[in-house]
Amino acid sequence: MSSDNVTDADNQQVTKKISDEYFAGFVEGEGCFYIGFGKRNDLPLKWQIITEFHVSQNPGGKNILESFRDRLGCGYIKPNHPKNPKDKSWVLIVKNRSDLMKKLIPFFDRHPLYSTKQKEYLIFRDTLFQIEQGKHLTKKGLYKIAQLVYSLPRITKKRYSLSEIIS
Repeated sequence: MSSDNVTDADNQQVTKKISDEYFAGFVEGEGCFYIGFGKRNDLPLKWQIITEFHVSQNPGGKNILESFRDRLGCGYIKPNHPKNPKDKSWVLIVKNRSDLMKKLIPFFDRHPLYSTKQKEYLIFRDTLFQIEQGKHLTKKGLYKIAQLVYSLPRITKKRYSLSEIIS
């Protein structure tokens, strides 16, 4: 008896053949170059800059996230919203700044995005470069990063306003 269904082993073989261009396109639709701000009274400027890359997928596409993680050589996969029993999606997250700089940024420099996601990526990359150079530790540098981040149109509500961060 034969079946048209792809077995798990076959499916794993298919994901290993996924092109870098496919991954870039996948990120266009399902990815996020996140830059956030957190209050930290133990820091000189009282603000921490949070940089993370996320890409999510439904349960049937978890193997795509695994393949992308393997291709990048970094990140981890977890349930996207574990407290929501209706959400069964998965998310690949890269938080480590060294991995972001040495693995993620080179990938997207080689495989550029073509939608509005490219602007998000360029601001994300610029922010990481400024952090690497220590510019975020000055008021002027923090102000520049905050202005860049808040220049992006966002559908979600930000926790802190630009004026709170730069005051």
